[in-house]
This record gives sequence, structure tokens and C-alpha cells, in this order.
Amino acid sequence: MSESTGRVSDRAERAVRRSPHRPPARRRAQGREAVLALLFTAPALIALAVLRLWPMGSALTTSLLAPGSDVLGLENFRYLFSDPAFLEMVRVTVLFSVIVNPLQIVLALALAVLLTQRLRGVRFWRILVFLPAAVPQAVSAIVWGVALRPDGPVNGFLATLGIDVQPFLSSKDQALFSIIVIVSWIGVGYWMMFLIAGLLDIPAMYSEAAAIDGAGWWQTFWFVIIPQLRRPLGFVLVADTVANFLVFAPVQILTRGGPEGATNLVMFEIYSRAYQYGDLSLAAAETVLLVLIVLAIVTLQFRLLPGKD
Repeated sequence: MSESTGRVSDRAERAVRRSPHRPPARRRAQGREAVLALLFTAPALIALAVLRLWPMGSALTTSLLAPGSDVLGLENFRYLFSDPAFLEMVRVTVLFSVIVNPLQIVLALALAVLLTQRLRGVRFWRILVFLPAAVPQAVSAIVWGVALRPDGPVNGFLATLGIDVQPFLSSKDQALFSIIVIVSWIGVGYWMMFLIAGLLDIPAMYSEAAAIDGAGWWQTFWFVIIPQLRRPLGFVLVADTVANFLVFAPVQILTRGGPEGATNLVMFEIYSRAYQYGDLSLAAAETVLLVLIVLAIVTLQFRLLPGKD
């Protein structure tokens, strides 16, 4: 009888321990922890609301207000899609992104692979390639503006090769590609560092196993290294895409969207609408469209990346 009673009491005790109704003292302790966690995260939450959520809501509301009216509508968006200047800006921005994104990623990956080899002074070369990323974009733009002048060092070097003076930043055909070169010079070293970290994180045993199986350098790189580099490469792809949609300083300092709109990228267009023409509602509408385009492209990139995660 006592043995069965003991078993019943053991079961009752285990049931109490498994019960979702916790003792009041434990609930009070968890409540205090939740309040303490909220107090610690409150500054970040307030900053998020004030610096992110409120400006986003304000921009969305402003984009729906027609000039001189308090009625919400889509008039600004209809106007933009019928504006030839806006459509030309979209074409220029898409052309810029289609060229600069693959160019930067390929160069960054090539340099990352090169500078993870056992080379003399490899750390010095890494610092030298990364150095442009540590310089403010405005300073880099000024330096390149001097270098690409008709009497600048680049044209001086071309003259020694028998090539005529090139109007790099003042030519409708060359200005956008000059901006691409400047932006790539700034960004390649930055993205290279992420890829170097990813390459150094790959265990050497994978390459050694591939070599034992008779794989060549290209086969090892394509079928062993690239799959292991998927996460940092995916991050660089997405972050580089977003960063290049936000390019502003080189355009504003060197070309101001010209000549003839050849370098009128989206961020300079938004700046011009808001601060040169004072049309805040159209500038807000362009900002909303920019966010939607970037979200669509980034979502597509994530869906195209291999792997479940």
C-alpha cells in the first residue's frame, strides 16, 4: 500500500513540475527580467522609431501628397512614370548597376583569391588594396577629378602611348564609365576583405582532398571553394547591390548628373528634386520607388542563391 502511495506521489510531483502554471515567485522573476531587458533595449528601440520608422512613414505620406494639396493619392507616381527625365534616370541607373555590380564582385573575388596565397608582403598588399575604402568618398572623388582632367596624369600617361586627350568626365559617352571606375576603385577593396575572411575560414582539408582526387586548380576553385564561400559571397552580392544604388558623392562632386543626364543616378536625382527644385513630394515618391526596387532586387537575389538558408 505504501509503495503504491509513493508511486502516486512521485507521479503527482512530476506532473506539478511539468505543469505550465509556474510558481508565483518564478513568474515574478521572469517579469522583472522582461522589464530589465526592455529598459536595456529601450534606447535602441527609440532610436529605431525616431531615426528609421518615423522618417519612413513621413516619406511615404509625403509621396502620396500632390503639390499644394492635402489629399492622398498616386498623382506623384503617375507623373514620374510619364516624365521622360525620370525614365532616362532609371535607364542610366540600371545600366550603371548592371555593369558595376558584377565588375566589383569579380575583381574583389579575384583579389581575395590572389591575396590569400603565400606571397611575399601579402599583408601590405591587402592594406594597399583596402586603403581607398578607408578614404571618404568625397576625397576620392576630388582626387579622381584631378586625375581625369584633360591636363591630368591619366591623360598625360595616355599621351605617352600616343593616345589623344580623353574628355572622361565631360563626355556623354565616357562620363558614366568614369564614375564606374571611381566607384569600383573605392569599393573593391572593401568587399575583398569580406571574401578574404570567408576564404580563410574554409578548412584546408577540402582543397587537399580535391588535390588527392586529381582535381585541378579551376575544378577545386569552382566545385570546392565557391560552394564553401556561398554565405560571404551572397552577403557581398546583396550589400554591394544596395550600396551602388546609393552612390551620390562622386556624381554630385564631379558631374552633377551631366553631361546631358549621362550620370544622373537615382540618389542624385532625389537630391536634385528635393534641394534644387524644392519638390519634396516628388523626391519622396522617388525614394519610395528606390526602396521598393532595392527590396525587389535583394529578394530576387536571395531566392536565386543556392541552399536552404
